Amino acid sequence: MTAAQSALNPEHHQPSAPAIPPQVVLTQIITSYWVSNAIHCLCEFQIPDHLADGPRSIAQLAETTGTDAPSLYRLLRAVASIGVLAETGDHVFELTPMGNVLRKDVPGSLWGMAMFMGEKSHVMATVDLAESVRTGETSFNRNFGKPFFDYLLEHPTEGDHFNRAMTSFGAQNAPVLAANYDFSNIRTIVDVGGGHGTLIANILKQNPHMTGTIFDLGPVLEGAPANVATYGVEDRCSYEPGSFFDAVPAGADAYILSFIIHDWAEPEALKILGNIRKAIPAHGKILLVENVIPMGNVEHFGKFLDLEMLIMVGGRERTEAEYAALYEKAGFSLTRTIQMTPMMSVVEGNPV
Repeated sequence: MTAAQSALNPEHHQPSAPAIPPQVVLTQIITSYWVSNAIHCLCEFQIPDHLADGPRSIAQLAETTGTDAPSLYRLLRAVASIGVLAETGDHVFELTPMGNVLRKDVPGSLWGMAMFMGEKSHVMATVDLAESVRTGETSFNRNFGKPFFDYLLEHPTEGDHFNRAMTSFGAQNAPVLAANYDFSNIRTIVDVGGGHGTLIANILKQNPHMTGTIFDLGPVLEGAPANVATYGVEDRCSYEPGSFFDAVPAGADAYILSFIIHDWAEPEALKILGNIRKAIPAHGKILLVENVIPMGNVEHFGKFLDLEMLIMVGGRERTEAEYAALYEKAGFSLTRTIQMTPMMSVVEGNPV
């Protein structure tokens, strides 16, 4: 090929991108905690909220947050490098779309998720993964002498962060499920462990023929009415406090549990499902919203979430076959599994 021909075919002499050495890829993975820790710190000082009205200088932000200006600059420079903020001038920062969802109270906020993942209690349990793998025991219980959910009741600030985290996680999934699952034959639904009601509010908004009940512990339900009201469905939603280990409201057409069963090992999961089996009418449906683990080596969010369940609560993510077996033991049959997003499936069942 002549030089002229080569010039007409630039692809011919453009070198291919060099392969990234595995050490470089693994170094980025191994140190990824640096990123989540920096975002936690950013949210602890509520920097995104302080930037809501426009760009501000480091000097202004440091004065507002009571932080050391040079150190704060180093933090903001780091998170700006991954697109969470943008440095628009000399030591002046503004929000980006990613940074905006770290504001505390915007729709779809991930502030609670960032705060919860960086809690010292969570970090202590996380770094003890090896002992959980060695023994099969729950790291959190071993470090704090009590189950995670009992701990949250005694530490309301961390409990608020957790509830906000779950609300934000649900906010990503709830509109998709509400818009794509067929609720046309369901008139009444109970959201078991429904938290602040994001899921049921989305379902009711998409389905005006339905009414719903949020069932959860009393302290958790306190945050539900205000959240549900933002969807304009408060007249079709009721609230009932209680523990799903004791009983659940009876007689609804459907019972939905969003990322609840994965929190528990089989004995506790069967207790929850058994109480639903006692309450559900013959025509009823049970809907588990979960990460269903695929077979094989495919990358999947749920495979790492499964490790979170191991260390924090002693629960587990499950395959479709494992959910089918769980249903059978509890008196249900699995009718179908519908994947809604890469991180969410609906495991549908009927009483038998």
